[in-house]
Amino acid sequence: MAPRRLQVAVAGLGRMGKRHATNVLSRTPRAQLVAVFTPDEGEMSWAQQNLAQWGVKLYTDYDEMLKHAGLDAVVVATVTTVHAEQTIKAITADKHVLCEKPLSTSVEISQSVFDAAKAKPHLKVMCGFSRRFDASYRDAWERTDSGGIGRPSVFRSQTCDKLDPTGFFVQYSAFSGGIFVDCNIHDIDLALWFLGEDSVVKSVMAVGITAVQPELQKHKDVDNGVGVVEFYGGKIAYFYSSRMMASGQHDMTEIIGTEGKLTVNANPRDSLVDMWEPNGVRHEIPPHYYGRFEYAFVTEMNEFTDCCLNGTKLPFKLKGAVKAVKIGCALQESLITGTKIHFDETGRRIEQPKL
Repeated sequence: MAPRRLQVAVAGLGRMGKRHATNVLSRTPRAQLVAVFTPDEGEMSWAQQNLAQWGVKLYTDYDEMLKHAGLDAVVVATVTTVHAEQTIKAITADKHVLCEKPLSTSVEISQSVFDAAKAKPHLKVMCGFSRRFDASYRDAWERTDSGGIGRPSVFRSQTCDKLDPTGFFVQYSAFSGGIFVDCNIHDIDLALWFLGEDSVVKSVMAVGITAVQPELQKHKDVDNGVGVVEFYGGKIAYFYSSRMMASGQHDMTEIIGTEGKLTVNANPRDSLVDMWEPNGVRHEIPPHYYGRFEYAFVTEMNEFTDCCLNGTKLPFKLKGAVKAVKIGCALQESLITGTKIHFDETGRRIEQPKL
């Protein structure tokens, strides 16, 4: 008798959804891709060419997809504005869910996802923070957790995308929640992981510029942002986000402790090839986010599948995803208003008197 495989559907077949669908189809032995959903004609054409031949059922109606016979789990990889709605629908339909980050661009709506998941504890509901599944980040965390750098006190992290001259990020900014909620959400999650899930925010402040895409200003967004988050207990996090890296994707992290420090991907490389040329020596870096974290996505899907089939604990708690959105939204607000935002030790916002 063949071992049972998790029956998975993927919602949304944009760049991220295609990757998830392909990973479930061919790189997750304990899972089977049985269905996909997309209302987009171009994405549906791709699915017909790449998925239908493997027996994958194609849906243009999300609710109908949830009724697919034998369906166990849904990967929500649609546009950010419907992440929460579709995740809650899947939970209500008694399906496990892997929802791409962020849960929502709203703290309240993100909390509603957490509440829905809490009401059904037998289901596995996870936010897709892919960097937690990257071998280098796991190595760094284990070294930090074992006390290798003393007490982690300063955390610096960045997400820097390769420049896209097509205007994609300008259009995307209309509903992305802003550069801190969308771009830096991974870095915020990492800060909570390395500095402690129970870390309480004391203050946040952010600034930014539109260096190459001034059209972002109409959405109150920027193409380069810097945010600083102060935590109670003597810890601080610094975030940098950019949409204009000319050479390629550069996502890196530095964890500074009382007895040393660790860096992850400080000097990015696409391969071990160095090019010795008349103008000097150089090496190439990954052109995009997936080029850096391809194997993290594969590990993510395999571990999520194992948790669903084995009934074991997920590698991190969903409430952290809500907390990350709260921090991201506060940074975005600080960027827009130019004010520093303060919180008390219970996490409640403090209104500072104006001098």
